[in-house]
Amino acid sequence: MKTLQELTYVNQSNIHGKGLFAYTNIPKDTIIGTLQGRHSDQDGSYVLWLNETDGFEVICDLKYINHAQKANACYYDDLTVVALRHIEQHEEITHNYETADW
Repeated sequence: MKTLQELTYVNQSNIHGKGLFAYTNIPKDTIIGTLQGRHSDQDGSYVLWLNETDGFEVICDLKYINHAQKANACYYDDLTVVALRHIEQHEEITHNYETADW
């Protein structure tokens, strides 16, 4: 299994600020990486809310995943990020923040 650093890189995004991009083609159902960070009870730029009271501050490059309605990746309860479909080389990796795919 390839590491996050072998699969992705951070670059300027056309969506917002910095984004996470596929360094190589990423097949559907590939685990892109596992969120690294710490639990938080305060909101912030890279805090993902697991429920009403439990946040998780992401400190690895996965924090640069931007929102898209038609996302190509999602976060799972075990804090992994998985490709929902084939992601092309240099395509930005996105997640739909409005869904409950946790």
